Amino acid sequence: MAGADHDSSHIFQSLAVNLVIAIGKGVCAFLTGSGALLAETIHSFADCGNQILLLVGVRKSAKPPDETHPLGYGRALYFWSFLVAMLLFSGGGVFSVYEGFHKMHEHGEESGPTELLIGLGMLAFSLLLEGWATIGNVRELNKRRGQRGFVEYLRFTKDSDLVVIFGENSAAVLGLGFALGGLGMTHLTHDPVWDAYATVAIGTVLIGVALFLAVEIMGLLVGEAADPEIRRDIDLSAGETSGVTRVLRVITLQQGPGEVLVACKVAIDGALSGAQVVASINDFERRVKEKRPEVRWLFVEPDDHA
Repeated sequence: MAGADHDSSHIFQSLAVNLVIAIGKGVCAFLTGSGALLAETIHSFADCGNQILLLVGVRKSAKPPDETHPLGYGRALYFWSFLVAMLLFSGGGVFSVYEGFHKMHEHGEESGPTELLIGLGMLAFSLLLEGWATIGNVRELNKRRGQRGFVEYLRFTKDSDLVVIFGENSAAVLGLGFALGGLGMTHLTHDPVWDAYATVAIGTVLIGVALFLAVEIMGLLVGEAADPEIRRDIDLSAGETSGVTRVLRVITLQQGPGEVLVACKVAIDGALSGAQVVASINDFERRVKEKRPEVRWLFVEPDDHA
């Protein structure tokens, strides 16, 4: 998938869901005075902002190469994804933990049963919407991961925007579960401390997800090797190419979602003429790109080692 063809539908889907949920949560947080609902409202609005940032990243990464960026702008998406992880940590997680501890020590007025029931209903509705969005993310992940295990794919995939959206939506589902539990226990026990506990739990989930995303994206941002299976297909292409005896060395670099740079040294039959060497290398390059369309840049150095 080339950067210019990067599918952003999962981002738009999550943005629409979070915008509806954020408005509903905000109204219910005002009516109930719930710290957990306030934390979830801020979380949802933060997610909306994050998804807009991801869309900016997708657009920036699709810019074609130019004189100042001869390898294109693919890694721009990794920068914006990393920024989203940091905002999720500070704007969502840290604030929620602070709000929860604040609620533990300074209890506000307890909401009436009607307001609490409204809050519970809104949380249940939000959970259904977030669950639907998360299931959509999982389906997309399953399509892209192929034979890889789900957790393995999350750790090694180069599609940072998809992983960020999945992380956000998964955190939202867990957070809504905690908020439901906290508000439900508050309703049953008439003790608002349960709402404070839920708020801290929501913040802890957000911090954990943000740290996981930051670690995973940092490697891509710094410069990470591409899928190891590319090396296998390079070796296969060498075996199919007349005049190329073997691959001596390969360096791969992920330049963006669906954009890979490859530099390799190959052993060439010493009996070939200069023109034959050129033809052999061109044939080798064609075979590699047919097998791996994501290899956008391929630099081949011939050598005479047998």
